[in-house]
Amino acid sequence: MAEQEKLTPHSTASGAVSRRNFLGALAAAGAVAAFEQLAANPQAVLAAYEEQIVQGTLGQGRSSADLKALDVLERMRLELLRALQKPASERRWVMVIDLRKCIGCHACTIGCVAENKLPPGVVYRPVIEEEFGTYPNVARRFIPRPCMQCENPPCVPVCPVNATYTNAEGIVEMDYERCIGCRYCLTACPYSARVSDFGFTYTEELPVIQGLLGTATADDYERAPNFEYGKQYARQGRASPVGNARKCHFCQHRILEGVLPACVTTCIGRATFFGDANDPESLVAELIARPNVLRLREELGTEPRVYYLK
Repeated sequence: MAEQEKLTPHSTASGAVSRRNFLGALAAAGAVAAFEQLAANPQAVLAAYEEQIVQGTLGQGRSSADLKALDVLERMRLELLRALQKPASERRWVMVIDLRKCIGCHACTIGCVAENKLPPGVVYRPVIEEEFGTYPNVARRFIPRPCMQCENPPCVPVCPVNATYTNAEGIVEMDYERCIGCRYCLTACPYSARVSDFGFTYTEELPVIQGLLGTATADDYERAPNFEYGKQYARQGRASPVGNARKCHFCQHRILEGVLPACVTTCIGRATFFGDANDPESLVAELIARPNVLRLREELGTEPRVYYLK
């Protein structure tokens, strides 16, 4: 009897281990099957996921954990579609930047300029280069710096005309029609994430030479309207956004259509991630829970929504 009692805990533990091993093997087999199905017909798998997300039935018959078998960009896109099914107030958009993967190529900066049609002097996503260490043991790091989309933004209360505000999704926006160009918000931002649009163009000082093709056409392109915050803005004279403060807005015009921000899709090192942190199964929720995460100047109490992995 005593021998039986001694064996019982051991056999129970063995059973628990066996069950864990079985469940682990089952999960691994499921992941392999999902990956094989994706490799065989990726268009069909992605279309099925997208349809399930739009219909709100993703958890019925297919686990959202299978999204991990997808390419990281497709996973984030489908998680973005899933987030858009929720009310705006229940979403918490965050951006995660892995500093270990950033190589300083500035592709995100150029992609942002092209997407938002930014003129000279207006950059929403610069990449800060920093050298650290003591010679001869020195190295360089690259720090992309978009707007931090603070939950407690210092730029909002200083605006005398309420031209900058936080929308229902927590994104800090600009109202170009209200902005008077006082630049108080530029001074208040501790991250230097705001710039002023002085109306410059890249071609305005180019000489007009007979036989030189493209100068007039290029200027016409620069004067063409740009689209931000769901509105059209023509660059004519001193009309908005010329003379206004401008900033990154997480490509809100894209994310509301189910498209990832331009900086995310153009990053050649897959160093930038975007999604809804209120979704516990999302990639960004997984990343910001890691111990190597940090936010810039947290001591100021701004609660930025841009996280860095170091």
